Amino acid sequence: MDSNSHIYGLLAEYETPHGVLTATRHAHLSGYRKMDAYTPYPVEGLAECLGASPTRIPFIVLVGAIVGAASGFLLQYYTMTIDYPYNAGGRPLNSWPAFFPITFETSILLGSLGALIGMLFLNGLPRPHHPLLGIERFERASQDRFFLCIEATDPKFHNQRTLELLLGTEPVGAVIEVLHEPEGDDALEREIPEPALVNGGG
Repeated sequence: MDSNSHIYGLLAEYETPHGVLTATRHAHLSGYRKMDAYTPYPVEGLAECLGASPTRIPFIVLVGAIVGAASGFLLQYYTMTIDYPYNAGGRPLNSWPAFFPITFETSILLGSLGALIGMLFLNGLPRPHHPLLGIERFERASQDRFFLCIEATDPKFHNQRTLELLLGTEPVGAVIEVLHEPEGDDALEREIPEPALVNGGG
């Protein structure tokens, strides 16, 4: 990484899913790993091109469900057999088949909470501000545009070389912006390098 220590990365905008997919594949083959893509809908093959690792959410949900089921069952066992034993029609105090509904519900409760909290934690959320949120055009990532951001924390990142890599991707038509981390109370700095548009094409 070169001169500007406050740079967050380079953001390229594409008009088609094929454009961002091609650019991401090219960047991955060139050795870039600290990058992310933003699209209005899932693009087949994009996660593989980004080198995304399998999510840990299923494991977190499983642990949450097991803890929830154990907690629900033990709470009922303690209540019915130790804390307040009650003889209902001669049934045994530990009438475990009757414990199933609450055990099931507590497993669902903690599993779903684990999924929510795990998703927020693994995504680094909540984050009050992100450099991408200062880009006016970035709102189109949820509408009709496709974005690829290569972060400056990538060991291979270099302002000029990374810019040239993005400008050289096919199909042509990528708009490039430099993202800067905000400093103090200053607003997000932005600049569009020259050339801002890939020339040529169709």
